[in-house]
Amino acid sequence: MALDMTSFDAALKEHYNDQRVINMVYKNNPLLALIPKFEDFGGRNYRLPLIYGNPQGRSASFVRAQTRGGLTASKIEDFVLTRVKNYSIATIDNETLEASKGNANAFMEAATIEIDGAINSISRDFAIDMYRSGFGDKGVIGSISGATIVLATVDDVTNFEVGQELVSSTTQGSAALRALGSSTNGLIITGVNRSTGVLTFGYNVTDATNGIPAAAAGDYIFVRGDREDSATPGRLKISGMESWVPSSTPASTSFFSVDRTLDPTRLAGQRFDGTALPIEEALIDGATLAAREGGHPDHCFMNYSKYASLEKALGSKVQYIDLKVDAQVMFRSIIIQGPNGPIKIIPDQNCPAGRAFMLQLDTWKVYSLGKMVRVLDTDGLQMLRQSSADGVEVRYGGYLQIGCNAPGFNVNVQL
Repeated sequence: MALDMTSFDAALKEHYNDQRVINMVYKNNPLLALIPKFEDFGGRNYRLPLIYGNPQGRSASFVRAQTRGGLTASKIEDFVLTRVKNYSIATIDNETLEASKGNANAFMEAATIEIDGAINSISRDFAIDMYRSGFGDKGVIGSISGATIVLATVDDVTNFEVGQELVSSTTQGSAALRALGSSTNGLIITGVNRSTGVLTFGYNVTDATNGIPAAAAGDYIFVRGDREDSATPGRLKISGMESWVPSSTPASTSFFSVDRTLDPTRLAGQRFDGTALPIEEALIDGATLAAREGGHPDHCFMNYSKYASLEKALGSKVQYIDLKVDAQVMFRSIIIQGPNGPIKIIPDQNCPAGRAFMLQLDTWKVYSLGKMVRVLDTDGLQMLRQSSADGVEVRYGGYLQIGCNAPGFNVNVQL
């Protein structure tokens, strides 16, 4: 009897149990691994209340205190979190499955390649989004030459993979997408040079048929489906650090139903420009801003380039500590002393270049409907027959959002 979906389903459940999947998700994604989790985000939304001001009925004069006490009250806002969706699907040709009949190791290896790849793909996407704005941008076009794009920031190359289908827009979140060529296909990556930040495609980038005719330097780049094609797009991806603690003071637009201009520090975190300072001084000054507001930042995430710069700057004074998530996942960090205690500096390839996010980690959570990344098997089958092809597919996905109950305790540091 040939191996079928029902008989393989048991093997899939055993090989891809919850703990194995989570370890795969967390590996090499420090912020994603270390941030607290809440896995019971049911219902329509989740309300995250925040007191950002106290009643002001206080004065050395009883009459004035009484007067102001009758006119003021605590200032309370609540962020109304809504979930976003993300999917990753592994498809396996049926002939490949049947050709492996009678050789369990070869079969499991063939299936594992695709399923592991699907899990890693969605994991990396979540890990990248943890730092970004929620609009799905993966990088910016620096220049275009024929069938290649040079990224404006070479370090963003870690966000791109061969096979991705890309689209672009003149802005991150306030303009429609560039029109596609007559084939209506996005740009399909055929090659990635990870040293130079060059992406290669099968056709000229501005090809009238298979390209994006008006694409230009300065365009933001998105994986197709991650960004709404609208002049006023909503956030289809999780709202990461750059949205909760933006690098510039937010405008009076609604962010999860809150106008953050009422108190841009307590409702939208803090910003510190440390580009003119040695890296260790910039971090300490950023931590001091958080401490001034009552924060106790204990973790700081930056990319590997800046982490190396800090390591070199500290020289013989450098101190290391290992952060253990579980028996299989651990991260090396550098310790520096902040005004309210030690801060663990952790390198993360997903953190944008020139940024350090200094966080009081217990003010953050990933709110998800079930596991953050899980097989979508409501019908009880983890492997499904494809309806229009001779093959099977395994669907992974997640329904989640990030929330912070004290943005003012966190700092976005420019390095």
